[in-house]
Amino acid sequence: MQEECFMRHKLFWLLVPISALFLFLNSLGAFAQQNASVHGESGEWPMPARDFASTRFSPLNEINSDNVDKLKVAFTFSLGVNRGQESSPIVIEDTLYVVTPYPNILYALDLKKPGAPLKWKYEPKTEAAAQGVACCDTVNRGPVYGDGRIYYNTLDGHTIAVDAQTGRELWNVRLGDINIGETMTMAPLFVNGRVLVGNSGGEFGVRGWIQALEAGSGKVLWKAWSTGPDKDVLIGPDFHPYYDMDKGKDLGVTSWPPDAWKQGGGNVWGWISYDPELNLIFHGTGNPGPWNADARPGDNKWTAGIFARDANTGEARWFYQWSPHDVYDHDGINEQILLDRDWHGKPRKLLIRPERNGYLYVMDRLTGEVLSATPFAPVNSSTGVDLKTGRLQMNPDKQPETGKVVRDICPAAPGAKDWNPSAYSPQTGYLYIPHNNVCMDLEGVEANYIAGTPFVGANVAMKAGPGDGHRGEYSAWDIDSGKATWTINERFPVWSGTVATAGNLVFYGNMEGWFKALDARTGKLLWQFKTGSGVIGQPTTYRGPDGHQYVAILSGVGGWSGAIAVLGLDGRDRTAGLGFVGAMQDLPSATTTGGMLYVFRLP
Repeated sequence: MQEECFMRHKLFWLLVPISALFLFLNSLGAFAQQNASVHGESGEWPMPARDFASTRFSPLNEINSDNVDKLKVAFTFSLGVNRGQESSPIVIEDTLYVVTPYPNILYALDLKKPGAPLKWKYEPKTEAAAQGVACCDTVNRGPVYGDGRIYYNTLDGHTIAVDAQTGRELWNVRLGDINIGETMTMAPLFVNGRVLVGNSGGEFGVRGWIQALEAGSGKVLWKAWSTGPDKDVLIGPDFHPYYDMDKGKDLGVTSWPPDAWKQGGGNVWGWISYDPELNLIFHGTGNPGPWNADARPGDNKWTAGIFARDANTGEARWFYQWSPHDVYDHDGINEQILLDRDWHGKPRKLLIRPERNGYLYVMDRLTGEVLSATPFAPVNSSTGVDLKTGRLQMNPDKQPETGKVVRDICPAAPGAKDWNPSAYSPQTGYLYIPHNNVCMDLEGVEANYIAGTPFVGANVAMKAGPGDGHRGEYSAWDIDSGKATWTINERFPVWSGTVATAGNLVFYGNMEGWFKALDARTGKLLWQFKTGSGVIGQPTTYRGPDGHQYVAILSGVGGWSGAIAVLGLDGRDRTAGLGFVGAMQDLPSATTTGGMLYVFRLP
């Protein structure tokens, strides 16, 4: 079918007049243009990923590899909350918007005025009890703009819309229930008048879902569960997974012990991408519950995988499971970057995914076929991905068991990378991956489900991975060759997101508080600034009302990796913080808590 289509295109090129040819080229570029500037102005940053394809690439180049060493602080703003700052600042016209961790205050800053003073703030009445059921700090990953409104989620399970100009609440709907351990930390996605949101709570046995809300009212338009019968998962006659392992009726029930799917996890707390040409959204699903896999024999559909869904109806088109019968808490919620480019000499619609299980997946996003899967970090928990069956090949020597400690499993539960998003530069062709070098010891223990209490069933102690003791890396990955072009080692996990720019730059932060700019081609450090706390946020860059380019980042250590620093956990207990404390005992001596927005520009 593809070859036949290609031949038609060749004939087309021979027959069309020049004027029609220009129109054709323009139509080919529509997808790229829509992704490059979803809301018009190329200098804006309307959502955490900037575009629907999740490239996190900015076409701005006033700040570039020749002058970035002159970058200075333009203004700062205190968020008043000293917890993990994972949010992305977004910018629309002359206003910057940013959301705090709990209590989830939304700030709007006036970029037209010196120092960007507060324009307005919106303070929801977020339930304090939500803090007690937040798995891994009380974080929020940012707001999104659409149709004159700012949309975001609160820790206690609400999705809210406010007027972007005034901060007036337009609607507020409760979608989650903290009484069963359900929270919401993800950044929504605004698509075609719909606001897409998902829930958190896999460590409490919360059943995962994704919902589409009507942007004007908050009305639920559709809801797709991650476990259960096909009708709940929105699997119908148009569902065509590529691999046999994902085919069958009601696998969301039959691949579990009786009724175990009801506490099965699969939460949608990460990133969603959108292809406007196909009208498909792509989203991952989280880990199955509990962590102790002995309690849930079977593949545990539809957890630890990825769905392609119709954006209008939510109906599933295909699914692929990264980690069937996940045994390591390898949530499948990471970002997916959508690229139209050649693959082995043929144009393909690709989906690029640096997955928690340690493999960099290149997929055909039309079908869900895995074209390649290459380790981008140390992996010994599996031996590779069988491209014929699509199945991850597990290493029996690292298989956890109830009552037995299995040591030195790589990657650890947070994966080779966690939620912190990568960036792609069309100039270099590289994917820039902030990731971990962390392994773990794991013991399965009995888990009993009680609503609203932890449902884990594992003792975990993490440690530095192979090498000199470094626990984080930042890599430039060549998609064509399947290899890292260069890698920067960091003392702690690189828990921040990253951004790439047309100025031949990439930006990211480390958990010691350094915000850095590197040469996108060579990885050379060109500039760094010491912020007041560890950086785990998502950098963005925008053109201000004065016509100049700015770079923004939140500083404030926390999140799962920084739990020891913000929660006061005892570093002597290597299993604390779901095991992350074991790898982070020295973090409190390297940074302190904080909550500050830093914005930079050239003099």
